Amino acid sequence: MTAIVDYDAGNTRSVANALERLNAAHIITSEVELIMSADRLILPGVGHAADAMEKLESKKLIHVLKNYKKAFLGICLGMQLMFESSEEGDTECLGLLPGKVLRFRAENSEKVPHMGWNDVQAVVQNPLFGNYEQSQEYYFVHSYYAPTGNYTLASCSYITPFSAAVAKDNFFGVQFHPEKSGIAGQQILSNFLKIR
Repeated sequence: MTAIVDYDAGNTRSVANALERLNAAHIITSEVELIMSADRLILPGVGHAADAMEKLESKKLIHVLKNYKKAFLGICLGMQLMFESSEEGDTECLGLLPGKVLRFRAENSEKVPHMGWNDVQAVVQNPLFGNYEQSQEYYFVHSYYAPTGNYTLASCSYITPFSAAVAKDNFFGVQFHPEKSGIAGQQILSNFLKIR
């Protein structure tokens, strides 16, 4: 069973729909007992970092997420919340990964947010991406990004190179929306469901 954390994130239902297409048992919940007993956890996210952290705090989920020991996947804002802090609202985040999430600074004709399909290149082999070594396109919508670093699994470039996917121990995150990325995104979710 996969638990999708319910904290009023905008893409919760679309993540659940993607799991339904994979015939994967799942539950949308904010109940601590159900989250802790699940086989894996997905932290979705569309919205503002400060608001999201306030909602997690109000549901008493911050300690639960920080101490989760099974496979954990953060999506979009859910990935950004895995870092120590974010420029968005000058927010203290979960601290599962070192570093600060930054805002894109628009240059030339580029616009913020970064929206649409973009190439992602796996940096290291990892079960989340399977064995593919070529670039693949995924769907993005975000104004903030995590710089590339030691925990980058895959990278992308828009205005500047950034982490498209990250991992540390049992914690995984993707900046793109696998639930909106067609077959390639379904494969990411399918790979995550196999991680123990």
